[in-house]
Amino acid sequence: MPLLLTSSLPALPAPLAASSRARVRVAASAAASAPDGAGATARGFPSFLPRAVERIRDGAAIRLAKRIERVPVQTSFSGSPILSSCVRPLKQQQDADPIVLLHGFDSSCLEWRYTYPLLEEAGLEAWAVDILGWGFSDLATRPPCDVASKREHLYQFWKSYIKRPMVLVGPSLGAAVAIDFSINYPEAVSKLIFIGASVYSEGPKDMTRMPKFVSYAGVFILKSLPLRFLATRLAFNKTPNEFFDWVQIGRLHCLLPWWEDATVDFMIRGGYNVIRQIKQVKHKCLIMWGEDDGIISSKLAYRLHQELPDAILRQVRQCGHIPHVEKPREAVKLVLEFLERDKAEKADGASSVTPVLTNG
Repeated sequence: MPLLLTSSLPALPAPLAASSRARVRVAASAAASAPDGAGATARGFPSFLPRAVERIRDGAAIRLAKRIERVPVQTSFSGSPILSSCVRPLKQQQDADPIVLLHGFDSSCLEWRYTYPLLEEAGLEAWAVDILGWGFSDLATRPPCDVASKREHLYQFWKSYIKRPMVLVGPSLGAAVAIDFSINYPEAVSKLIFIGASVYSEGPKDMTRMPKFVSYAGVFILKSLPLRFLATRLAFNKTPNEFFDWVQIGRLHCLLPWWEDATVDFMIRGGYNVIRQIKQVKHKCLIMWGEDDGIISSKLAYRLHQELPDAILRQVRQCGHIPHVEKPREAVKLVLEFLERDKAEKADGASSVTPVLTNG
């Protein structure tokens, strides 16, 4: 099987495309009048988004941002439901597993601005979910944002809204989130997809004894434009024409008033360390890697492939750390191939079973 598929995705028929666009407008309108009282701005953005969203020029980001909504998620560590940000599918299906898109470290669901519409065009039920502590959820009550809290929050979101086994997609640190979640809640996951997986870091050491002002100073730097420019430059194979806009999109969630507290809380509690969990993963996995990933070494892709019990490895050529942003069509094609392959294997298994005839 080739490492990279280059054929294009099928286009939607004109009537269906028009219908989809109409449903997007309806969904955006419904989100704007959602019961959390968010409302919408004059340009149609949910009012809970930072005002800097008005400066974004990327059309795909604008369209996806207008579909972001907050839904209540009740957890054991918060006295009241957490209004949790996500992009919900226009229509839920019952004949195929939903695909749930996480994001990387200190990012948001806007990371999927190019890939999400392609998944919808392909007929998949797609959810883009913000990991607790990042994205655009309402964290005014300052809930804990450590690994255990992120895990429970995702589970309660799944239990409340998705309610059946999902294909869980984790890019970069999101792969560690996905591994940790699948080990603890295997019944909630049908398959796993990792993109540029950051799963071999041991996380920051225990920082609970460190003066908090040191942690906050580090987080202040993390939000700074110079560091964001550097991180964006390292993430892609080639500097995109939309470089400055992509930087603004990537740090938009950092402008929410609780972002610093949530990020410090995550960091001082140690972060993710899933190295010992990798070999315990029982689900079928797709490992997707950018050929020119300048952040995570390709050697770790091969190591992950060897350590996961049931995984295939696919490479995206001339691509950096984030294929679903830099090469969205190639990324979606690999996802679809992986899902179709699993269907074919199940069909072959069913057809190979010899029926047992009994006399009445």
